Amino acid sequence: MNNTIVSRKELAQLRDWYSRPQRKPLVLRGARQVGKSTLVRELARSAEVELYEINLERHLELDRAFSTFDIKKILLELEGVLEKKINATGSLLFLDEIQATPHGLAALRYFYEETKLAVVAAGSLLEFALGSKGISMPVGRVEYFYLGPLSFEDFLVSLGETYLLDLIRTVSSPGDLSETAHNKLSELYKEYLIVGGLPEAVVTYAKDRDFAAIRRVHASISETYQDDFIKYGSNERLPLMQRLFRQIPRDVGNKVKYSKLAPEYPAAATRQALELLIKAGVFVTCYHSDCGGVPIGTQIDTRVYKLLALDVGLMNHICGLEWHDVSAMSAIQLVNSGGLAEQFIGQHLLYDGPSDTRPELCYWLREGRKGNAEVDYVVQFGSQILPVEVKAGKSGSLKSLFQFVSQRNSERALRFDLNPPSRQIVEHVDYKENSNKITFELISLPLYMVDQLKRWMTEAKPAQ
Repeated sequence: MNNTIVSRKELAQLRDWYSRPQRKPLVLRGARQVGKSTLVRELARSAEVELYEINLERHLELDRAFSTFDIKKILLELEGVLEKKINATGSLLFLDEIQATPHGLAALRYFYEETKLAVVAAGSLLEFALGSKGISMPVGRVEYFYLGPLSFEDFLVSLGETYLLDLIRTVSSPGDLSETAHNKLSELYKEYLIVGGLPEAVVTYAKDRDFAAIRRVHASISETYQDDFIKYGSNERLPLMQRLFRQIPRDVGNKVKYSKLAPEYPAAATRQALELLIKAGVFVTCYHSDCGGVPIGTQIDTRVYKLLALDVGLMNHICGLEWHDVSAMSAIQLVNSGGLAEQFIGQHLLYDGPSDTRPELCYWLREGRKGNAEVDYVVQFGSQILPVEVKAGKSGSLKSLFQFVSQRNSERALRFDLNPPSRQIVEHVDYKENSNKITFELISLPLYMVDQLKRWMTEAKPAQ
């Protein structure tokens, strides 16, 4: 069993960064426990370069050296901590917990301008340092790299399920997938809902397949997050943040209403506490977008949003769901109850793009006297705007998706469920929209094939 589990996609992108002749210092961004330090160590190991690693929380005195912005003095002090000479070639300098030395962030530009040393910085509370008025970031002199939980395909790799992994990466029609393989993948999907994609949980599960051990891992991670609340909140705000931490996972996928999340607190206080949890990466916003054109991110309404948890496994732990609860669910229950499938798809769509791009996700909501309509997610694929529904049942049950397609003239739509993959041409008459007849391609993928969405969008052709 491999004690080091990292995203192969993220590792490949990091290696690409390292191989560039002109590389800027890289700042890793992501919530605590997503494996930032492990990924850097794996980069050094796989690229066969020497790693110089310094945890700046343990060497706060280095902030004085960083504040001089004298790269020779800075390197001299770093070498004193490492007790070795730093070679600029064939090596990697990793400054962990860099938020502990605020001048270290500003000093990164001088590594870029005056040395050839490859530098990576990270920190568990980095987002708060980046948002501080007293921190001057070297704009244009650093690159950002955003990390999230491990994907379902990474999960398969950790379990040694190479046959199933190769299968879902090559399936192009329903006939390519046996019922046996489909059932096995559906069962592994259930396991992922409990384990999730936080590396410590995945490594632990890959070792002995023990759900009791997973519960202990998630309990520890949950306590770690809550211990951090006091670092970026205040004593007065702490009870509210703890309340939201426990409540939001039960409300994933629903439009945020402060009065529902914490009715005993003023809306302004709830909003401020929630903003801190979002900044820490514990929860992620999914904004409503009008989706009238591309890019869809420019048409969001920041007042209308729903929330996702960082990770589905941690979410289920907070909600008290265990393996026996999920394993007993039918396919329809797995897709339609408790936001399970919507969280699973959402966290994968968030980190589906290049890691150097800030992860963003939108959905579409129409509220009015004629009735409400909501499409779970909307993604952009080139110039196409694609509605995404997470549902069970036949195409006739996708009323909100039909309304979106009718209003936005979409040529394609996506559906995730627990049925084998398929594609079909759908014709529908929308009697609410002047009996408008719409025709579009509906691509349906099982939940466990979410990582194959781009391939299907590129390769799939409309049925004749």
